[in-house]
Amino acid sequence: MLKKDEELKGAAFPQGFRTAGVKAGIKKSGNLDVALIVSDVDATAAGVFTTNAVRAACVEVSKAAVSGGALRAVVANAGCANACTGEQGLKDAKETAALAAEKLSCAANLVAVASTGVIGVNLPMDKMREGVSAAVAELSDADSKNAAHAIITTDTHPKHIIAETELGGKTVKFGAIAKGSGMICPNMATMLAFITTDANIDAALLDEALKEIVEDTFNMISVDGDMSTNDMVLVMANGMAGNEKITAKGADYDKFCGELKEICTALAKDIAADGEGATKFLTINVTGAKSRADAKAVGMSIAKSPLVKTAFFGQDPNWGRVVCAAGYADAQFAPDKAVVSFGDEVVYKNGLGAKYDADKLRGIMAAHDVDINIELNLGDFSATVWSCDFSYEYVKINGEYHT
Repeated sequence: MLKKDEELKGAAFPQGFRTAGVKAGIKKSGNLDVALIVSDVDATAAGVFTTNAVRAACVEVSKAAVSGGALRAVVANAGCANACTGEQGLKDAKETAALAAEKLSCAANLVAVASTGVIGVNLPMDKMREGVSAAVAELSDADSKNAAHAIITTDTHPKHIIAETELGGKTVKFGAIAKGSGMICPNMATMLAFITTDANIDAALLDEALKEIVEDTFNMISVDGDMSTNDMVLVMANGMAGNEKITAKGADYDKFCGELKEICTALAKDIAADGEGATKFLTINVTGAKSRADAKAVGMSIAKSPLVKTAFFGQDPNWGRVVCAAGYADAQFAPDKAVVSFGDEVVYKNGLGAKYDADKLRGIMAAHDVDINIELNLGDFSATVWSCDFSYEYVKINGEYHT
């Protein structure tokens, strides 16, 4: 069950996890920019990474680390993506992992690394070395506020969440921090999500659970249709809750997956709602599709349409843009069968615009949270995609985002 994270415990909430966030001078703003998450014992680990053919050095290093099924720590920096930096970038990412490992007295292959920021710039290793050392010295289980702040870039706020449940008669805790605001479109996005839990679970089952859950959560968001070079979701489960190890699918596995999915859903929605310059949070519900793939394709087509997004920013009930985007999706779509509504107000059916209450629709469009509902009437499959609008501020933010 998700809980209010009023104390900003985040990734430090489960037993045996400590975090830190420090200023290393990597961000031009001078804000916190190096984060560290550490488990007191080796933790079972799983990860999902960007599918972009252009991958940052941190992705390659972290994929290799996670392939072993265990992690002790994650080092993340903001202000430099360390992407498209060739052999030097890979060397720097490996050195970052080795630096943390030395300070934590563990093997380098138990340390994952993550970066976010401008592409094509080498990591300033003199600053990273100092940042890693400072972060190790400041590790604490009090909260993960500084770590959450250290990984954000254009985010308006850090993302953090906690949850708690019972497995095998033991209280099991979950915590997470994440970042993401722009270059957000799966699979996945310029997003980093680090999830910790003191649950005891088999590595192969954790990997399977994470991959399935990411598909329904982080892979269902779009801010701007751009896929990143750096995104990753990592889960560390250190077993310190003392529950009997989950080694097979069953009631405990299902309960574990339920908690993990709630966390990922909440973080995914927070990222979409915090899109660069966003003024609206759009939930796109597609029902009645011939397949789940069709439902997702229609939802994503609408979510990524600049014309749809600008219409909602302008509070313009231009349903034609939604229908158009649904029609060019790579999915079966029958114009005479589809029904489109904004909120509970039908705006399109039988291939034509519907008569609607203009005052009610204006009220729906004026709200921050808006539901776009598309009933395809072709099958039994559905999907929900989360997105946001495009505002003038989005162009300003990205026009000024440079080295």
